[in-house]
Amino acid sequence: MKELINPIVITLMKAFPQSFINYNCEFITGIGENQYFRLNDCYTELDIACKVLEWLSRAACKTQLSHSERKNRVLQKEMRDCINKYLGTSFTADEMRTIYNKLGNACDHRKTIAFILCGYDMSILEEE
Repeated sequence: MKELINPIVITLMKAFPQSFINYNCEFITGIGENQYFRLNDCYTELDIACKVLEWLSRAACKTQLSHSERKNRVLQKEMRDCINKYLGTSFTADEMRTIYNKLGNACDHRKTIAFILCGYDMSILEEE
């Protein structure tokens, strides 16, 4: 019998305890508003790691969902904590800002792959 939900997706959902998947096959973090990515083209753990960095890094360092700066920082940290839990990393807010600036919105997918495959070496993102 084929598995209904991939074990990699289950691991992702455990890292984001408020998350859910909707009828459009979108993984929604449950943190703040409108933090999601599509799962329909994710076939491997690498695919999901790329999506996490490319589509959730902004929410982990820049998102301003509230008029309260304190609440925004809490939401950003919560997102960072979930990302770090899933990836097995310990990115700081500054590192996440660099990740967003270099990889966010899938602006350089090849670099995202290289960054993941080299073990999240931040120097990869500093190269031009």
